[in-house]
Amino acid sequence: MLCVMLSASDTIIRLGGLARGSRLQELGFTRRALSRAVHRGEIERIRDGVFACGHLEPEVRAATAHGGALSCASVLQLLGVWVLAPVQVPHVWLGGDRHAHPHDGCRCVSHYYRGTPPLGRSALEIALVHFRRCAGDEAFFAAFESALRRGLLAGTARTRIRSMIPATSRWLVDLARSDSDSGLESLLRLRLHVLGVRLDCQVSIVGVGRVDFVIGGRLILEADGKENHDGATLRHKDRIRDASASALGYETLRFDYAQIVHDWPAVQESIIGALFRLRARA
Repeated sequence: MLCVMLSASDTIIRLGGLARGSRLQELGFTRRALSRAVHRGEIERIRDGVFACGHLEPEVRAATAHGGALSCASVLQLLGVWVLAPVQVPHVWLGGDRHAHPHDGCRCVSHYYRGTPPLGRSALEIALVHFRRCAGDEAFFAAFESALRRGLLAGTARTRIRSMIPATSRWLVDLARSDSDSGLESLLRLRLHVLGVRLDCQVSIVGVGRVDFVIGGRLILEADGKENHDGATLRHKDRIRDASASALGYETLRFDYAQIVHDWPAVQESIIGALFRLRARA
């Protein structure tokens, strides 16, 4: 019978690419053996007591060197979740009783939130909870709906996340849907909900197609992200849809990223004005 002994590098890879020295010692690797493996270039020492081997995302590497786990917007971006204000530097969860470790090229943002950070990166649920504290309720809501839409949250995740955020913010989890096509739609719906405006979401209109929102059966709202509306051809298709909707008695308002994110008062005024016009005609 052939007996194959795992090397330190094999073991670390099987542990996910990162491992604490204490865990490796439990598996039979001495400090001296680990030092030799580092010297030979077989494994890498990220910081004292933590070793890596194989592919490691740069953000995770930086967070580990910083002394904690990647979390918040950084984890969301790695998973393709929509983030209102994308971050360019790692957001690191250090826990409430830890301190940051200086390392080369450090630009990390430290989060001293309660709990014990794992090795590598936090779970998505924890990253969302941290993101609400870091970026606020609106950003959290859009990211939460994005995660739902991408199928990244299990059925019980909504309940767990709801229990981890303050009672004053739990209604955001209750309001969230899984069919929002973009973060812009999420922001638009949330802001109008706060104003007491009821919207029908993802409505299919014969002769027009599916639209983002309809208010009062006659006002169409479209949130135009770059991915689906940029370029002359796509804008031409939008105009054709708007003309078809007008022929059926609808009024269409379109808003892009810059308007929704940076000029919301003008967007709100435009929507309220259109609603007054429609009510006056009724």
